[in-house]
Amino acid sequence: MDCHACGAPLSPGARYCAKCGAKAEAARAGDWRVGLPWAVAGAAVGALIVVLALRVGGRSDGGAATGPAPVSEGAGPGPAAGRPPDISQMSPIERATRLYNRVMSLHAAGKPDSAAFFLPMALQAYALLPELDADSRYHLGVLNLTAGQAAAALAQADTIARGDPTHLFAFMLRARAFELQGNVAGARRAYGDFLQHEAAERGRQRPEYADHAENLTAFHGQAVAATGGKRGS
Repeated sequence: MDCHACGAPLSPGARYCAKCGAKAEAARAGDWRVGLPWAVAGAAVGALIVVLALRVGGRSDGGAATGPAPVSEGAGPGPAAGRPPDISQMSPIERATRLYNRVMSLHAAGKPDSAAFFLPMALQAYALLPELDADSRYHLGVLNLTAGQAAAALAQADTIARGDPTHLFAFMLRARAFELQGNVAGARRAYGDFLQHEAAERGRQRPEYADHAENLTAFHGQAVAATGGKRGS
């Protein structure tokens, strides 16, 4: 059968359309209005929010189970099962963080095509923020890396470092960006700098470090492997 909303063919047993995210069950039940856009606030981000409401609220990756969207990298809890999120009530930073988490969780689930759909919206959401703290700049840098934009990720790392020269997120973004550019020496230096400052920085108990504790621990192992445990100078 075809999707009632966009006409794309549905795979056997599909619960959602892989193209537009419409619920196949709703189409069979005749109640196709379930999950359509609801009220949104802010003309500047209206188009972004409408698409996000359709996609995030309805789980766009076809055949996925219903319920809260997977959350990664320190995000808060998802919406109640079976109920779309009230995106109109989210702050700009909450919308940006939700999109970031969506892109990361889709990549972790091995769904790069779905992640690529949300990536431009996530980048736009961060571009609309009036100001960015170190955590937001790290998120934006990771999104830049996901988009293959190593220079943009390095720019975010440099900005973080200007605010705090030993912030671990700057070293993490630099290592990944240099690797993307094929700059082995630069990546190794960034890994070493991370190891040099890691203990003191994590002792500062920054909230963003707590949110990304698993990432920091994983990066530590990668830094040790890349440098043989040698710290930067």
